[in-house]
Order: sequence, then C-alpha cells, then structure tokens
Amino acid sequence: MQASDPAPTIPGRPAHGEGGALSRTGFAWAVFEWARNPYYILIVIYIFAPYFARDIIGADLLASGELDSLDPQAARQTANAQGQATIASVTKWAGLIAALTAPFLGAALDRGGRLKPVLALSLGTIVVCSALLWFAQPGGTGLPVWVIMMLLVIAYVSYTYSEVTHNAMLSVAGEPQRLSMISGLGLGLGNLAAVLIFLAIAVLFILPGAIQWPFLKPQFGFDLSSFDHARIVGPICAVWLAVFSIPFFLHAKDPGVAGASWRIAVITGSQAVLKTVREATKYPDLAKFLIARMFYQDGMAALLALSAVYVALFLDWGFLEMLCFAIFASAWAFLGGIFGGWLDGKAGVKNALIIEILGMVLAFSLQLSVTQESLLFGSIANYQVWDGLVFQSLSDLTYLSLVSIVAVMATASISSSRAMLVTLAPPGRSGEFFGLYAIAGTITVWMGPLLVEIFTTAFNDQRIGMASICLLFSAGLAALLFVRMPDRT
Repeated sequence: MQASDPAPTIPGRPAHGEGGALSRTGFAWAVFEWARNPYYILIVIYIFAPYFARDIIGADLLASGELDSLDPQAARQTANAQGQATIASVTKWAGLIAALTAPFLGAALDRGGRLKPVLALSLGTIVVCSALLWFAQPGGTGLPVWVIMMLLVIAYVSYTYSEVTHNAMLSVAGEPQRLSMISGLGLGLGNLAAVLIFLAIAVLFILPGAIQWPFLKPQFGFDLSSFDHARIVGPICAVWLAVFSIPFFLHAKDPGVAGASWRIAVITGSQAVLKTVREATKYPDLAKFLIARMFYQDGMAALLALSAVYVALFLDWGFLEMLCFAIFASAWAFLGGIFGGWLDGKAGVKNALIIEILGMVLAFSLQLSVTQESLLFGSIANYQVWDGLVFQSLSDLTYLSLVSIVAVMATASISSSRAMLVTLAPPGRSGEFFGLYAIAGTITVWMGPLLVEIFTTAFNDQRIGMASICLLFSAGLAALLFVRMPDRT
C-alpha cells in the first residue's frame, strides 16, 4: 500500500459526489466532452492540421519558387516535410508550456475557490482562437503563418488546462465506484459529437462537390478550391463549444469553495507539487503508473498523429476516403468510451488497461501487414471487392475494419487511465496528480515520431518505421505490470 499525505484542509470541500453516469451531475460532467472534444478531433487531428501543413505551409513553399530547382516529386516531398515540421513545432511548444505549468494549475485547483470560472476562461480562449482559424488561407491572403501557429499553440495549451480542470472535477461527479462509467461516457459523447460534425461537412460540402449529391453544389456558397470546407471547422468548433458547454456550467458539481484564496492556493499548491516530485518514492505505485503511461501514451499519440499520414501515402487514400476514415474511427471511439467504463467494472482498471493496450497493439500489427498488393505480409493477394466511391479493395476494407479495434481500445485506454489515476492518487489531491498525469503524457511526446523517423530512414521502409511505435507500447505495458492497486473498498 502506498503512503498518502493528508488532503488539503478546506472546510466544505466535498470528497466525492453522488449518483452515476445518467444522474444530473454525472451526465453534466460527461457532456462537457461532447462540447470540447470536437476541437481536438477536427482541428488537431483530422482536418485543420493536415490542411495547414499541406495546403498552406507546403503549397505556399511550392508557390514561392524556392523549390523550382528540384524535380516535382522531390519538391513535393520537401514541401510536405516542411509542413509536418511546422505542425511538430506547434505541438512541441504547446506541449512544453503545458508540461511546465499544468501540475501547478492542478495543485491550485485542489486548494482554491470555484473551478468553473477557471474553466470558463480556458474555454473562452479556445473559442476565440478556434473561430479565428477561418481566416487561415493559403497564399498569404489571410492570417500570417506565425499568427496561425500562435493561435494553435494558445488553444492547445488552453485545451490542456481545461482538461486538467475538468478532470479535477471528476471525483465529485458521482459515486466513487461509478466514476469509470462517467469518464467513459464523456469520451464516448465527445467522439459522437465529432462524428455528427464530420457527417455534416460531408453532406453539405464534400459530397456535393464530388458527386453532386445530396445537393448539386456545396451549400452556403462554399468554394472547395478555397478550402472553405477545411477552414469552417474552426468556427463550427467554436460555436459548438460555446453552446454545448452551457449544460455543464448549469448542472456539474464544482468541488471548489467559494471565497477560498487563489493566491494562497497557488503558493501552497506549487509547494505541494515540488514536494510531490521530491517525495515521489512515497507513492511508488503511482510513480510506476505515470512512467508506464508516459510510454504507452507516447506510442498512442504517435499512432494517432501519424496514422492518417501513413494511410494517405502508403494506401493512397484520397480526401473523401480520409473523411470517411475519420467518421468511422470517431464512431467506434464513441463505443470505446462506453466499453472502457464497462471493462473497468468487470476486470478492474489495471487489468482493463492491460487488455486495451494489448488489443490496440495486436490490431495495429495486423494493419501493418496490409499493403496495396497484399494482406497478412503477402499471404493473401489484394483484389477489388466492389466498384464503389471509396474503399474498393480488400486491403482498404481490411485496414478500415481494423481501425474499429484500434479506436475502441485507444479511447477505452484513456478512460481507464483516468480512472486509474483517481484510484491511485491520495484522497483530495486528484487535481494535483492530474497535473503530473498531463506531464507524463506530454513531456516525451517527441519520442514516438523520433523512433518512426529513425527506423524509417534506417530501413527505408514505412512499415518498419511505424512498427517502432510498438516498442513504446511494450515499455509501457512492462511498467504497468508492476503497479499494485490499493484496496480502498
């Protein structure tokens, strides 16, 4: 059993909540992710970031004439590399800022006043930055590149702050034994919201532009050649977040105490963080879990960040196929949030997390066996299955089907990881340790892409490069096996 310090003494601060996922406070906590998560899914992963890298950074570099001395293929590769490097720079700076500040924020949240105003400030910042992305246009006609990068960094950091604050409120969202289901429901709702927005974009803009269905042309006068369909995700996510966060602020339970001094909370919280880092040996199982998460989270982050690029290049998927891929993955991720909460209750959070990581690695390994010519590392020849608009071959359909397992297991592992942190953290200090939890997920975020780069270059093989991600999953799983769960029944 790990040692635990006494919780901060703040009169009136509740230790836990009441009810479950469908109670008013539990559902209000979960619906927050319905409001916020589409920003990350649409802007950071699937739509805006690839658009910014390819159609602004890369396209502007090609148009500048700097690469005219290269042959077209080499010029395109150089432009794509510059676009990817720009996105990596945004992630690097945002992750560094968040890693250095999030633990202190989390510790202050455990000791300060009301948390909802803090959360409102973070969300307001995301709304403004997201809305301004509409003006991110190619050719220098919109916002300068450095301004777009700054908006993305500020929004990313604010997103992390909102995550730490929201997670600090999980302990009072319901009864302790029902927190896993509440957490899983939140992740599920977030992915479901993204699916609905993806579908709206496809029906209103992409399909009319491609096949004149269900409308003869893109709606609202959108011009696909001006990338209106990519830029609109910024304002959509801004409005979505502003509107659907209202139920959370009305009904979610706030563990903060009105009138508590934030100045004292910041000072004592900072001292507590430094003490926690210095005395990490007092919480050996929590420390081992954070180390485990550092590795498997890095692997999952690299997988999510690079899988879209991998299939676009290796399987030659186009924009419509990538949109369908995003919808399909998000739909299964919705079920993953529910599955994670269910599996936690059946197997326990540690065993559930082990099952989820193993399932993710197995499905990912099978994905790497798929090429445009064959499946299962050449044992089955690829062939055309149907003459549809997308995913015509057996390889395409097989890879897509395996996406469902990866999406379910990845989302479930996020839910289980949060529940495991709440279980291992000393009572009354979950916000502080969610800050360290954020560090464990961001401080080595460069490790996965670096491994992929090294292995791809050394072997000149995309699949071997992507397979290196499994080393991170293996290291995380090995550390996780040594974590002992406390008995707090």
